[in-house]
Amino acid sequence: MRKINYFCTAKFRAVIFDMAKKETKHAEQAPAVNIEEALNRSEQFFNKNKKIIFATLIAILVIVVGGMLYKSKVVEPREVKAAEAMFMGETYFVNGEYETALAGDGVDFVGFEEIADMYSNTKAGKLANAYAGLCCAQLDSFEVAAQYLAKFKGNDEMASPAILGALANCYASMNDLNKAATTFEQAAKKADNALLTPYYLFQAGLVYESLENPAKALKLYNSIKFDYP
Repeated sequence: MRKINYFCTAKFRAVIFDMAKKETKHAEQAPAVNIEEALNRSEQFFNKNKKIIFATLIAILVIVVGGMLYKSKVVEPREVKAAEAMFMGETYFVNGEYETALAGDGVDFVGFEEIADMYSNTKAGKLANAYAGLCCAQLDSFEVAAQYLAKFKGNDEMASPAILGALANCYASMNDLNKAATTFEQAAKKADNALLTPYYLFQAGLVYESLENPAKALKLYNSIKFDYP
């Protein structure tokens, strides 16, 4: 019995070994042909299109290197300058000197309006739009305020929903109640926290009541009651 088992095992191993040899031989031959064909095709393609290939590579290098230089030599220094220009304006704003914060003091500070225009492609410049809008809102110039606030784009968890909320208040002050309600809802969604979200939902609910849409208002109030107890 042991001999039979051994014989079967040995024969099985021999068959597998023979198959493996054939597969290995085939695998060694077939790719060689494919690789040679591929190399020939690649060489023909390169010779035919080398001018386009080199031009493309040079263009990519110019874009990459140019982008790096632009960021290091232009964007970052402008960001620093914009942030420095903002400092005095924030002080005026906190002190309630909204006209000076908006238009400048005529000496050392140019005003949020000019900073927003001069440094529009920087983070500080975008923030200057928000400050300019808030200043205009405090000065009861709601239409201009809305224009500035709508330009602000950001992802800050507190600032972004707060700016949307201020924009909604501007719409409400302009009696554009539909836009005010939807913007309050956007602010609530953007906030996504237990502090600001229920506040903006409540504001939206009040506006929907003014729009004589009690069902929508009730839905928002219930959301506050059950989602933010």
